[in-house]
Amino acid sequence: MALAVRVVYCGACGYKPKYLQLKEKLEHEFPGCLDICGEGTPQVTGFFEVTVAGKLVHSKKRGDGYVDTESKFRKLVTAIKAALAQCQ
Repeated sequence: MALAVRVVYCGACGYKPKYLQLKEKLEHEFPGCLDICGEGTPQVTGFFEVTVAGKLVHSKKRGDGYVDTESKFRKLVTAIKAALAQCQ
């Protein structure tokens, strides 16, 4: 069973390419293990929120910015690995 990763991003702000880039990186890191879905908001929200197994692990609105550095990406990888370990 694949682990759910949900990304809510500001569709009105044009963040879809950032979501697609993150999705591709995560799929490369965890091939076949994740169920990644993205939802673009129709209104301007500034969102780039990443939830792993129902837990918010990255929030642009809370000051995390985009997932645009290796350290931010590694933070997500760590959260995903922990969630996958709990599923086994």
